[in-house]
Amino acid sequence: MSLSRIIKTIFIALLLVLTTHPASASDSHAGYYYPDPDTKEVYVSPLDPIPTADRRSRIGLTVGLNAQQLKRGYAPDYHIFAKGAEGEKLIIVASGPGRYDTLYRMRGLLAALTAQARTSPLFQNMQTPEDLNFLDLCRMAGFTQVTISDGDKFAHRINLR
Repeated sequence: MSLSRIIKTIFIALLLVLTTHPASASDSHAGYYYPDPDTKEVYVSPLDPIPTADRRSRIGLTVGLNAQQLKRGYAPDYHIFAKGAEGEKLIIVASGPGRYDTLYRMRGLLAALTAQARTSPLFQNMQTPEDLNFLDLCRMAGFTQVTISDGDKFAHRINLR
């Protein structure tokens, strides 16, 4: 199967999930995509959301991040998607056992995503992109929370302010 066909299939599957399982703003998605978060934290970003950030742009960001994984030529380590009435909840779930099953591994994933974010045109136009991280990108996109899970027993929630 060609890479473009895989991307199209994933995009269609993502659209189906987003349209067949609408989530309310109060839905935590715990018990469906991940277990109740074991740990929680608040991250205060120095950046405000971009005024034009909306549900469509947040979903587009997740589609782009998933597409980057597919370009690597092997099965993705995690799946990333936006949920909530306005797509304001970013969810990252490991795609297999033994991945992102500790808080430290999850923070390692955030560090790897930070490296990707710093190469984006959005960050390159900032005065000091080296001082920003993936959570700042999420905040700029208008996400209010990020939940990372091993997809089995462990989940961590970060509320963005």
